[in-house]
Formats: sequence, C-alpha cells, structure tokens
Amino acid sequence: MDGTQTMTPDLLEQGAQRVQARLAALAESSGQTESGGRAAGFSRINTPGEVDVTHGRILYLDNVSVSFDGFKAINALSLDIAPGELRCIIGPNGAGKTTMMDIITGKTRPDSGTVFFGSTIDLLRYTEPQIAQLGIGRKFQKPTVFEQLTVFENLELALKTHKGVRASMFFRLDSAQSDRLAEVLDTIHLRDDVARLAGTLSHGQKQWLEIGMLLMQDPKLLLLDEPVAGMTDEETERTAELFLSLKGKHSLLVVEHDMGFINTISDIVTVLCDGAVLAQGSLAQVQADARVIDVYLGR
Repeated sequence: MDGTQTMTPDLLEQGAQRVQARLAALAESSGQTESGGRAAGFSRINTPGEVDVTHGRILYLDNVSVSFDGFKAINALSLDIAPGELRCIIGPNGAGKTTMMDIITGKTRPDSGTVFFGSTIDLLRYTEPQIAQLGIGRKFQKPTVFEQLTVFENLELALKTHKGVRASMFFRLDSAQSDRLAEVLDTIHLRDDVARLAGTLSHGQKQWLEIGMLLMQDPKLLLLDEPVAGMTDEETERTAELFLSLKGKHSLLVVEHDMGFINTISDIVTVLCDGAVLAQGSLAQVQADARVIDVYLGR
C-alpha cells in the first residue's frame, strides 16, 4: 500500500504538513481549529496539568509506531481530535484500534512518536492512573460495574474524592456532589433505577452506568470501545442520544462496527488499517472509498 495515497483527504494532508513544519505551521495558524501539536503551548504560560486547547486540538498523535514480537501494530499513526468533537474510529480486526487507545491511556508505550493531551501535556511521561487523573476516561467493551452495589452507590464511588479508608467511612455527599450525581443519572437514563442493584440491570443499562461512572470523574476526553455491542435496538438508539448530548461538553473517541449507530452520531470518521490511517471524512465519504470497501466494508 502506498503510504502517500492513504493521506489524500484534506484533513490528513493538513496534519502531515503540520508534522513536517510544526513550529512554522503553529505560528501561522494560531487560533485556528486545524492547528495543534506539542509546540503550540510554548508561547504561553500553562498551569501544570492544565489541558491547553488554545490551538484547537485536545488530542494529538504524531508518527506513532509500536511493534509486538516483530508485528507492527501501529505504523506511523498521526491523528488529532478537536475539543468537544465526537470522532468515530472504524476498521477491520487487527487494524490497531485497541492498541491506539492503549497508547493514549498509558497501557502501552510506543516505540516512537509523540502523544499529546492538548498542546503541552506529553502523555508518554505519565502512568495509567496519572493519565486518568489528567482527564482521560476509558470504557472497555465489556461493562465493569460493582454488581452488588446500587446504581447510586456505583456513581458515588466514582466521585473524585480521597479514597482512604477513614475518609470513605465518614464521607457524605455535599450539595454540589448531590446535584452532579442527579445530573449524571438523568444523562444516562437511570434516575428511575437509582436504588436497583447494578447486577440486575440490562446489558445496555450497565453500559450506561459505567459511562456515568466515568462522567462523575468529569473527564475531558472519553475513549469508548464498541459501546453498543450486544445492545437492543432501543438501547442503541438511546445510547446515540446519550453520546450526542455529551458532544461539545466532552471530547469522545468512539470505536464501533455498527454503521447505523455511527451514521447517527458521527461528523468525522477515521478508518484504520494495518496500524495507520487509511481514510478520513464523513461516513458517506469513507464508505465510498474503494480502499475502505476492499479492506473492511466489502468483507
């Protein structure tokens, strides 16, 4: 496959130009949504840990590669996400989707490349727990909730509070925390199920509860792996409504195979293949791409 051909969409060409001339591009495009990269924050003072999105990008992967036993799972991957954007990632099995999320969250360290959260936070310098504290939440395909606790107790446990034994024993929600919990319950459609044990919820409701637990942490970026797998049609529809309600308030990176769901929620779709970007654009654009049909949609 010709690597140049994979970067034909306009957005990817602009990204390549930024990589080739990062400092010049940032200087020329300050304040525009297509600027970004780690040099973007060099011209201003930042609070440690603050996510600087001055230059219009909350996540920026530049020429990232990683190999496992000689197999290149990620191959010179470059990708950037705007604040508040809902980006869908599709591609065949083995395309590198999960490995990409592992790299972003610190589970896997790349062999080369850079990964920045905003313009100044180098994610490769942080551990998994630290990255979560910075404001990146991840949801795996299988829901992970405390099944012997109620919906309320699951959300309460997920609050950003000191988790020491003594502090937990005497913890009481203040009014702001109570309001936040009520808001999340409404967002995830579980207000009427607040007293139910999580283990009695349907598969879709467990997925919503786990998303709610992430929202209690007030993440700036959410990584969601096949969130509607195994859901009923009604649950899938309500999940689409949920994601659209989060768009703008949070940045979302959604890996999914359900084309109907993607069509409902997506603005930009990125297609991964062999650890690199194959195509990018609207769903209609990537579905019409002969390369995407050949390696993914046509199978």
